[in-house]
Parts: sequence; C-alpha cells; structure tokens
Amino acid sequence: MQLVSIYCSIPLAQIIKTLYLHRFSLTIDSFVHIPPVKNTKMSFIKPKNHQGCTVWLTGLSGSGKTTIARNTKKFLDRFNIPVVHLDGDGLRKGINSNLGFSKEDRRENIRRVAEMAVFMAQHGSIALVSLISPYAEYRLAARQAHESVNIKFYEVYVNTPIEICEVRDPKQLYRLARSGDIPNFTGVSSGAPYEVPICPDLLIESGIYAIEECCTKVLRLLVDQKMVPSAILDPVDMHIDITQKIDLIEASKALPKISLSKLSLQWAQVIAEGWATPLEGFMRESEYLECIHLKTITANNMVHSQSIPIVLPIRDDDKRRARGFNTVELLYEEKPVGLLIDVEIYEDRKKERCARTFGSVDVGHPTIKSIMESDTCWLMGGRLQMFERVQWNDGLDKYRLTPQEIRHRLIQMKADAVFVFQLRNPLHNGHVLLIDETYEKLRATYEHPVLLLHPIGGWTKDDDVPLHVRMEQHQVLLDEKVLDASRTILSIFPSPMSYAGPTEVQWHAKGRIVAGVDHYIVGRDPAGVKDPSDPSRDLYDPTHGAKILQKAPGLQCLNIIPFKVAALNKKRNKMEFLNPDLSLDDYELISGSRMRQMARDGENPPEAFMNPKAWSVLAEYYKSLQATK
Repeated sequence: MQLVSIYCSIPLAQIIKTLYLHRFSLTIDSFVHIPPVKNTKMSFIKPKNHQGCTVWLTGLSGSGKTTIARNTKKFLDRFNIPVVHLDGDGLRKGINSNLGFSKEDRRENIRRVAEMAVFMAQHGSIALVSLISPYAEYRLAARQAHESVNIKFYEVYVNTPIEICEVRDPKQLYRLARSGDIPNFTGVSSGAPYEVPICPDLLIESGIYAIEECCTKVLRLLVDQKMVPSAILDPVDMHIDITQKIDLIEASKALPKISLSKLSLQWAQVIAEGWATPLEGFMRESEYLECIHLKTITANNMVHSQSIPIVLPIRDDDKRRARGFNTVELLYEEKPVGLLIDVEIYEDRKKERCARTFGSVDVGHPTIKSIMESDTCWLMGGRLQMFERVQWNDGLDKYRLTPQEIRHRLIQMKADAVFVFQLRNPLHNGHVLLIDETYEKLRATYEHPVLLLHPIGGWTKDDDVPLHVRMEQHQVLLDEKVLDASRTILSIFPSPMSYAGPTEVQWHAKGRIVAGVDHYIVGRDPAGVKDPSDPSRDLYDPTHGAKILQKAPGLQCLNIIPFKVAALNKKRNKMEFLNPDLSLDDYELISGSRMRQMARDGENPPEAFMNPKAWSVLAEYYKSLQATK
C-alpha cells in the first residue's frame, strides 16, 4: 500500500525536495505523492504576491482531523485552488520517522511540520495540517512561526469525546494503549495529556455533525477570511431581501421601464438563483466578450466556465428611455420583477454572437432565427436585483429547486457523490439501465451516490416534448420504483435551450457544478439539431460534447460519464447496451424522434422499452394534440 502524507503539485514537490533533503538528509519519495501531469488550465488565478495560509486541525486520535482535511482538500481541488495536506501519521512514517512520542520529540515533530506549512503557504498554497499536537505551548509556537513571516494561521479544534474516538478507532490504538502496549498515548496515558485549545479560530464538534458539515465549517472559515473566493461555497443569490422589497418597488416607479420577454425572464431566473455563478446580472460588454471568445468569465481571481452568453437584448426605444439613468426597472407582463443596476448598453452584433456561439449564422437553426429576426439591436448589461423568486404557477414550481436548495438536500441525503442526467425526451429503460450502471460503479468507491434528474425547464423547440409531460413521466418512474426515490432528486434546470451543441454542453455542466454535482452523464447528440442546409446530417458531431468537457477550462473538476447506447434485444426482449459481438439485426433501435412518432401514431412500444404507465403519459399527450387538431 502506498503511503501518502503530502499531496502537492510538481513545482511544490521540487521545492520541498530541495529544502528538506538538504536539511534532514531524508528520502522524500516515500512520503510525497506527485500526481501525473495533466495538460489543463487552472480555474484559480493566483494574484500577484498571493500568500496561502495554514489551517491547523488539532484533536484526539480518531477525532476526525484527517478525514476533514482530506475531504476539504478534495473540495478545493475541484476548483484547482493550490492546497496541500500534511498528515501527522504519514509524516511520522517519512520525514519524522526518527522521532518518538516523548514531549521533546513531540515539540520537534510540530516544529518541522510548522516549518513545512509556512514554506508552502509562502508559495501560495493552503496548508491543511492534521496533527494531534496536544500541548498548547507547541501549538502557540507553530502559530508564532507563521505570524513572524506574516502568514495567516488558523487553529481548528476538532472536539470529539474520547468515547466516540475509541469507537471509531480503526487501528485499535486505544485498545492497545489501555492494555499498556502503547506508552505515552495522548488522552489515555497519564504522561500524555491533551491540552484543550482555549480560544481556537474554529471549533468543530465532529461527534455531532456529519463530515460534510465539518468540512463546510472549514471552507466557511477560509471564505470569511478571504483566503478563497466565496463563489466556491455560495451560489450567487440576486433576490432582494423581503424587508427592502416594498420600499424599492415604490422608489423604482420613477425609473425607466424595460419589459422582459419570457425568454429573458427565464435567463433572469438563471442568474438570480445562482446557476451562472459568479455572474450577478446580464452580461456587460467585457463579460460578454470574454464569454463568446474564451468561453469563460473571471471574478475574484477565479476563471469560471461560461460558454453561453447571457444577455438582455433591447430596442432603440429602450435605449432612449434608459439614457442618463444608472438603474432601470424590469417588468414582465407589466408587473415589476426587479432592477438592473449600473447599466451598460452596447451594440448587439448579432452575426458575431451567432457565429461565436453556434458556429453558424443559418436562420434555419431555431435559436439563430429568433436572434437574427428579432427587432432588438442593443444589449443591456448590469447587476440584477429580483424582487422575488420567479414563479411560473404551472404546477411545477415545487420542482424548481435553487442550487443552494439542492445542496441542502444532498447534505440531508448524506450524498458523497452526485451524478446528473439530463434529457429533452422522456426516459426509457435504456436510460434507466445507464443510470443504474452508473450508480453501481460509483458504489464501488462511494457510500451514498445520488442521482440528480434534472431536465431542462426553459424554452425548447416546438417539436420537443413539453416540460410538464416530461416531469409527469419522470415522476411516474419514481412512483413505480423504476428509479429509486431514496437516492434521486428530481428537479428542473431553469435554463432555456440554445441548441448550441458542444458549446452548450459546457454551460449545462457548469450550471450543475454550482449545485454540487461532480459526475456528469453526457448524452449522445447533446444540445444538438439537424444541419439546416442538410437535414440528413447532425449540425454537431454527437460525440464532441463529451470530448470537449475533458478539456474545457473550469470544468476539470467534473468526472465525465460517456453515454452508452442501449437498444432492445429482440431475442431476449430486454433493453441492453449494444454488444459489438452481436449483429445489429438482433437489436431494435428506438430513437427519440421515433419514440415521439410512435406516440403520435398511437403505437405502443415493446413493454421492455418503457414502463407502461410512463408510456401512457407520453401517449395521452400526443392523443390530446390530435384531438385539438
């Protein structure tokens, strides 16, 4: 088994190697893990002269220090924030292997670790130290070693009753200590007391809170101390406090009015709920240019993926009304819904916007058509303030969970891995097969994987299955126990569709990261349409969405799960992933287009294709359309 006590990038490993091989004449390969080099872009931009800090987790053996540090590191790694974990047990098998457990050796152990932490923090990393460090005077010396060179030091006391520590004890150290086989064991031996911190920077009761909540407390400390951007922890929330709402609505009556289309209100909902974090409003020109050219948006020294421009198109008369005003009031169907503050108006170069977003300006494409044929010619950017959450009153608002609400549910479900599946069509048993396989694969590593079933809830093409039909069909699958409701969250992603192929796939992935997703199932032909000039071909290669996510800036924290095509095995009368050893004649492929056509024609598919009650939802919808016609 490989011993790992320090996790760091290659340049940092070289620094440590130079420093400590010279000072201690020790071998470093046994305790430093150097990960393989990946040719990826960092999503965190280290500011000039940026210094890190040290989070020093102290507590009894078995209190949870190492687990909290390890999981905190894993979270920060998702955003490529420089972080290292210095673990006491691992270091004692490497650089501190010549030390025992006498009081003097414990002092030297802490001194060495403190020096390492200082050095790493000076070079821009957050050092997470998990060390019993039982003596207050030695912890104070570690703090002073940092403060003497102006490095922030945060003492975190992981307070866990010794009874719980003994129950957790995987190495049976407490049993051995109580039998006398381990002398000088902290908290048990009379000569090895643990001196409780009097005034730690953070107190964590790990015997009360789940590990996820303990990690959140550490992350909150780092955010509050401005050591990491707040966007990694808190999705943007651009809703006005209810106590200010009435006064602001009254004060805004004198402001110019800008009427939102339904599409623009959907984008306002996306912004206000935080799906486009760190974006706080409709894009200003600098944000827009970065988005369409680089597919990113930068805020607080962090580069975030943002491949789809989120803009507010306006007409000439809107521009004239807003002239001279810093703030405008936003209306939807003549009702005030919010404000746009510090507004900026710039030209909407529609062809450039379409070419950069879709790779085409062909008005046969549905979204390009709506952009090119609209009577708007300007874009208005600014900071958004919504008077209240958007409610569509269509019976589906209970499914419209914000990123923060989804995160809270995941904590309640004790989720340690979250995978998302999105379709514009109803789910059939082939999709269920892929979901079940993904769950089982994750179960090999994680204890509580959770599925976020997250259909698109904004505008879609006229020939797509409407949202209310898809949601009803998804709910039937949960009610019929085709999908396990105990490990599934069914929610609506409020974004409109743009049908921008691989460019839009990046947006869909980024939005789900904000909600806490770390595994993403990428469908075949995601966000694509047929080529308007040649309807026999797809406009975008169906496989490119999954491929581009492997390289997209700001998305490296996401684990991509490729879509596997399933078909009906006619001999076995069951849905299976395509077997290359069998002839295609043995399978019946039922595409989304064919599925919709069967429903229109009143034709029932094989029962193995879809749960009958779920199919009836789709069939009844198309039957009602025929009756209307």
